Amino acid sequence: MPDSPDTDVTIYHNPSCGTSRNVLGLIRNADIEPHIIEYLNAPPSREELKSLIVAMGITVRALLREKGAPYKELALDEPHWTDEQLLDLMLEHPILINRPIVVTSKGTKLCRPSETVLDILSAPQRGAFRKEDGELVVNEAGIRPAQ
Repeated sequence: MPDSPDTDVTIYHNPSCGTSRNVLGLIRNADIEPHIIEYLNAPPSREELKSLIVAMGITVRALLREKGAPYKELALDEPHWTDEQLLDLMLEHPILINRPIVVTSKGTKLCRPSETVLDILSAPQRGAFRKEDGELVVNEAGIRPAQ
């Protein structure tokens, strides 16, 4: 399918992350092959990172991945860190960037939980999709089941 505004999707992806894999699966379940940026190997520039944060409407701190190293070792939960310092650290240690981030014509989101990607995909789901843990996200008709 050729890229159009409705199918031009970019995912900042970590293939080792289950949530990121689930989001990629949901994008592909909409018959979209996204531009995949494995941000650990090809981190965004400072300006790209700032632009993504602005587009998501979140704070720099809200994009920080708090789980595991190096968040704890660097004591990033302490409030003295400035946004510029946090950006520097995310660029130095891309694992600190929470993921997956998805960019579409409908918006940019940090897609946690993974089904939040459905809010910014223009194309419908083309069948059932289950997360890796077996949770049903959309049914055979491509519709989210009632919660």
